[in-house]
Amino acid sequence: MNIAQALAFRGDIDSYERQESVWLLEHFLKLTSLELKYKSEQELTAQQEQDFLDAIQRIEAGEPLAYITGSQPFWTLDLKVTKDTLVPRPDTEILVETVLHLSLQSHAKVLDMGTGTGAIALSLASERPNWDVTATDIYLPTLEVAKENASVHGLTQVKFQLGSWFDALEMNAEPIFDLIVSNPPYIDAVDDHMQHLATEPERALVADHHGLADLETIISQAIDWLKPNGWVVLEHGYDQAKAVQDIFAAYHFIEIRTVKDYGGNDRVTLARISA
Repeated sequence: MNIAQALAFRGDIDSYERQESVWLLEHFLKLTSLELKYKSEQELTAQQEQDFLDAIQRIEAGEPLAYITGSQPFWTLDLKVTKDTLVPRPDTEILVETVLHLSLQSHAKVLDMGTGTGAIALSLASERPNWDVTATDIYLPTLEVAKENASVHGLTQVKFQLGSWFDALEMNAEPIFDLIVSNPPYIDAVDDHMQHLATEPERALVADHHGLADLETIISQAIDWLKPNGWVVLEHGYDQAKAVQDIFAAYHFIEIRTVKDYGGNDRVTLARISA
């Protein structure tokens, strides 16, 4: 099998399946997409061909491409991904974009909870190098991936803490954060979408109370950690905006609003604590 035959193995020209084959060949052959084009007659070694065909089989069985290649682009970063982490989604970039439009001080203290690969924390740190960013996760192997991503991208100012939500932090006498962000588990265990996410860690996806339990935990406890006028910005399910807005309102947050993702679905809700 040569490169041209491998590219034609699955999907029509300009299809997403064909693009996946390009990414796989870039990974296994260590070539750029332009090099693949000009070396289309190059034969794959027996091992490269087997790796490629095995990868196609894994993708068709529902495994994310990022678990095969070991990385996923997010914002301006290329992040290491393992089976201990969720694969960062483009829609989560909406959260990063929303935060960057807030009026925060130049040396803001920021907390990213349930950081996973570090996607949100590291993207914010890359855009705002003077911000003091802390990232937490409950699972040590996941946190180690985030630390490695920080090191690779030279974002050594980001601090990492192990633990469940605010239990990962040392209690302070006074609120210390200007901003708390999170993409927490928000899927109901019986949601039909779970069948398409079977290869990713369930602990990072599923929450009790129809997917709202962790969102409410963060909102209810954030008031003890936020400075006056501090913000909470949360990703949630496409049908959870009203419920999340109601939780914010129940804890007396103000300026509550929801932002849509690239597909036009409600995806991020934010609110400010009063002065």
